Amino acid sequence: MFFDKFFPKLPTVKAQEEAEEDLVDPQQVLRDSCRDTDHCKHLADKYQECNDRVNSKSRTTETCVEELFDLLHAIDHCVTKDLFSKLK
Repeated sequence: MFFDKFFPKLPTVKAQEEAEEDLVDPQQVLRDSCRDTDHCKHLADKYQECNDRVNSKSRTTETCVEELFDLLHAIDHCVTKDLFSKLK
């Protein structure tokens, strides 16, 4: 209400509901397909083993950051070779 007193009504634009359903993020599609490669599956298994090991201990200083970064780097590397050809 306070805002309306000092500023006139700003025009609003509403997106069509049909258009929202059709939108698909090409990066997410490529990431999903890259996770299925042998290299990424291997790194995902290493990350899961580390995560299980850390969660099984009550007191530990170990983290799985290195394994996570390796996995994310491999996925991003796989995605970058095809991503820009998919963008409009």
